[in-house]
Amino acid sequence: MKSDSSVGVSNVSADLTARITEAIRTPTLWEQVSGFFSASLVVAEVEARKLRHDPWEVITRVIQPILWLTIFGQAVARARLIGGQEDYLTFMAPGILAQSVMFTAIFYGLAIIWERDAGILQKILVLPVPRASFVTGKGLGAGLRALIQGLVIILIALLLRVHFRVNLWTVLTSAVAIVIGAAVFATLSMLLATLLKTRERFMGIGQVLTMPLFFASNAIYPLDLMPGWLQVLARVNPLTYLVELLRNALVHGIAPGAARDWLVLVAWLLVLQVLVSRRYDRVLL
Repeated sequence: MKSDSSVGVSNVSADLTARITEAIRTPTLWEQVSGFFSASLVVAEVEARKLRHDPWEVITRVIQPILWLTIFGQAVARARLIGGQEDYLTFMAPGILAQSVMFTAIFYGLAIIWERDAGILQKILVLPVPRASFVTGKGLGAGLRALIQGLVIILIALLLRVHFRVNLWTVLTSAVAIVIGAAVFATLSMLLATLLKTRERFMGIGQVLTMPLFFASNAIYPLDLMPGWLQVLARVNPLTYLVELLRNALVHGIAPGAARDWLVLVAWLLVLQVLVSRRYDRVLL
């Protein structure tokens, strides 16, 4: 009996030792990467479910781009206020598409403040997954919203006889650009949320940022028409590079500076991801 009991205790001890060893074992690089992407996709899926429960958000957010295309775009095109643009509406439409991406994502950080106030964020932060996966997942969720909204805007632009080149390559290029652009502005929004802490401050700063980002870009006029100081701001503005990617894909069908545009946009995303991942816990302070 004693022998059997000793064997049983020994087996339990060995099993416990194996589990503890497995728990404290440093995961391999592949396990870290797969865990990061798995957690990011879960967060993105949660964000997609929010959209399914509130589809009217997409409808209300496309009203402003439609007004820009149908009123401002048509008026400037008829008045020929901007020289060198034979078809101003076609020139402007990718800029309005990029604007809608930014406006969709720039207030994404407000959800983090709301989750903190509702006690949801505290439960999320105790999960054993990298903080970067939450940031990436929310960026992908913003990209999904922007994709749906962008599709609506492209269809409306085609109804207005905007001369877009629509084929598999341009659609895929535009979709990837929209997702990355939305992730950039959503991550910037999350960075603001970690700094501002309250909904009132966040809304105020968000309103202040959106229009300068829009007007200090090539969304509605070419860079050469800007004064020198504004051109400098436009060249560090991520919206400028998103507009360039969409305009090259949908209008020109070629991308002479595409490598630079992709590089700058991805660089913005990586830098913001690192900053927000390091500050994510500070939303609670």
